[in-house]
Amino acid sequence: MEEQGKKLNMFNIFCLGLGGAIGSGIFVLLGYGIAYTGRSIILVCVGGCLFMLLAYMYNVIMSAMFVFKGGDYSQKALLFNPLMTGFSAAMTLVNSMAMSSYALALVGYIAAIFPVVEPYTRPAAIIIMTLFFASSIKGSRFITLLENVMTIVLIAAIGLFVIFGLPQIKPGYFSNSDGGFFKGGVPGFFSALAIMGWACQGTTMAPVSLVAVTNKPKRTIPIGILWVTVALAVVYGAMSFVAAGVLPYDKVAGANLSSTAKAIFPNSIYIMFVLGGGVCAIATSLLGGIAMLRYPLMKIAEDGWLPSAFKKQTKNGYPWVIQLTFYLLSVLPLLMGFSLDAIVSLVMIPCMLMNVYLNIACITLPKRYPEQWKKCMLRMPVPLYNVICVLSAVCAGIVAFNLFKDLKGKDMIVSLIIIAVCAVLSIFRLKTGAVKKEDLETNRETIITQALADDTI
Repeated sequence: MEEQGKKLNMFNIFCLGLGGAIGSGIFVLLGYGIAYTGRSIILVCVGGCLFMLLAYMYNVIMSAMFVFKGGDYSQKALLFNPLMTGFSAAMTLVNSMAMSSYALALVGYIAAIFPVVEPYTRPAAIIIMTLFFASSIKGSRFITLLENVMTIVLIAAIGLFVIFGLPQIKPGYFSNSDGGFFKGGVPGFFSALAIMGWACQGTTMAPVSLVAVTNKPKRTIPIGILWVTVALAVVYGAMSFVAAGVLPYDKVAGANLSSTAKAIFPNSIYIMFVLGGGVCAIATSLLGGIAMLRYPLMKIAEDGWLPSAFKKQTKNGYPWVIQLTFYLLSVLPLLMGFSLDAIVSLVMIPCMLMNVYLNIACITLPKRYPEQWKKCMLRMPVPLYNVICVLSAVCAGIVAFNLFKDLKGKDMIVSLIIIAVCAVLSIFRLKTGAVKKEDLETNRETIITQALADDTI
């Protein structure tokens, strides 16, 4: 019983989940969302949190049925066939390209205080990427210390932005003039929903990864995710209300939050917000991404999805080939001249396509695991459950479609190439025997056996 008492409770899951969900996305992409839909961005941010929860519904469903020590990784291992397992592994490499969007956004906020930097945005972003990757050589503890400090500053900055901004919102927010509601019509609304999905998608990630150390996880995790989603919708709704309601549309469309911050804050607090809020928010995500992707990439190399050279390490255990590849892929979008929103789209489109597959695959769970379904707190009539799974897949598909249609021609081609390369790499590694289907099946059976053996409610 003593060990049980040490496990995480609902409050712990809520705090960790909300802290993990509030990130740089809102600082980076809010202006792009406003550009698409005007002041109805508030509906996008509030509704987007629920929409993205549906897009990741497989996380919620499986957390209510199984206790997976490997979190999202184990969930995918259960649902994926060998080809999709390889596709997912390759997508981890693609995810490293998202780091460049953080670097670009970071320079954008720095340039708000030091305009001399703006003409050198891409070289400055590459320098930032280099310095941040160099910091990873010092190990995860160094990154964790920086993360803790920056997270506290980030939360304080968001609070100040809302408190100072709400009283300064101009009358007529809900009118249709000057970038009012549904400026881009229904297509613009869904385009904003798709691009803001990057900011709204984090509600399930931290809770799912903590299943193994949570008290009554099959109940605590799903309910915790719901509360995190509601809280995130309130926070993002308040921020978008301020961002779209203080200044005219043309001053905030496509701009970062520094434009609104300059209008609502005294100069000293404005500088603190940009450097402490914007810069810290983005730097935390960049550092966190570098820290988190390193170990999945090592696991992918060990499992055979990458050539054996990727397993090489220094005498101190630093995986230099993986980190070098990670770094080069992160810098590549900067060298190729991709815009910030295009980089986000290139990463999210394959991810959402995988979510379509995962949500549909959940339809088979009640029949395959009837005992777990009987004990599931989300248990409902199977036809209704099937409708929810299909609806969740549709939500993920809508995000992927709208992100793709808003890409420029060149970026569309790159997106299709990325998807094709991930699929080809998976097929090639399976065909050559570098990854054996029998090993994948053994790993899957091990995960299932462990999950079924844990009868924790």
